[in-house]
Amino acid sequence: QALAALGVDAADLDVDPVAAPAPSASGAPDEQARPDRKAGAQEWRKRHRARVLLRKNTLHGEVVVQTKEGTKTVAVQRGQVTAIDDRSMTVKSADGFTKTWTYDEKLRVVERRSTIRSSDIKIGTTVGVAGTTQGDGGVARLVVVPAKQG
Repeated sequence: QALAALGVDAADLDVDPVAAPAPSASGAPDEQARPDRKAGAQEWRKRHRARVLLRKNTLHGEVVVQTKEGTKTVAVQRGQVTAIDDRSMTVKSADGFTKTWTYDEKLRVVERRSTIRSSDIKIGTTVGVAGTTQGDGGVARLVVVPAKQG
């Protein structure tokens, strides 16, 4: 399932994070934000935890997470697309950091909670990317196009 602006689907990244439900306006956990109780709740926790990786002020970085198979390094970046083709995209963060991301065979591209094609992304689009590191580049598993701001 797609996430709101700059969320990351940790299930697509094969990570196993843990997070509490987001509070509603009343401060109580928002039960509507979680799918079915057992499997759905676990998937929701993964998405919520990974969403933290691409918050609005995050530019780029790597984090090592514990999985059932051991540790895994997850790379994230937020910035503008400067080049794109059918196999990869280059993203430049606000601080000038640039990384080329090749597309994983299981790539998901999400805009406003809907899945779109990577070919729908244009140069100049702001995106959040999450995946793994490969040499100086990355392998994108998830690309999120945030909702337009104000």
